[in-house]
Amino acid sequence: MKLLLVVAVALIDVDGRVLIAQRPPGKALEGLWEFPGGKVHDGERPEIALIRELHEELGISVEEACLAPLTFASHAYPEFHLLMPLYICRRWNGFVTARENQALKWVFPRDLRAYPMPPADAPLIPALRDLLG
Repeated sequence: MKLLLVVAVALIDVDGRVLIAQRPPGKALEGLWEFPGGKVHDGERPEIALIRELHEELGISVEEACLAPLTFASHAYPEFHLLMPLYICRRWNGFVTARENQALKWVFPRDLRAYPMPPADAPLIPALRDLLG
């Protein structure tokens, strides 16, 4: 089975809310809410991939030193096995903007379960709740 490495981030605002993005129509798992991020290219470090993805998807710049690993998800989909480290980030430059036609929402960790998520994202919620309350 193919192993797919993707990275995700919990952007945390000054109020302790986390940013989630809704997968747009036409993409796999459309309509579900997820933590921003994306695929790690061959030869790319996870942190660099995340910095690239955040610029592409949200128009923000993040320094590597502002990314802290929190936990990870390991999930077997029918076509591949996904391994996804989750980082937290409290500092970035620029304004969060949906650049890929995705809906964005800032949500308190206690309310994340109200948003349907892909099977790999949902298990990340307890670590965020433990961290942020």
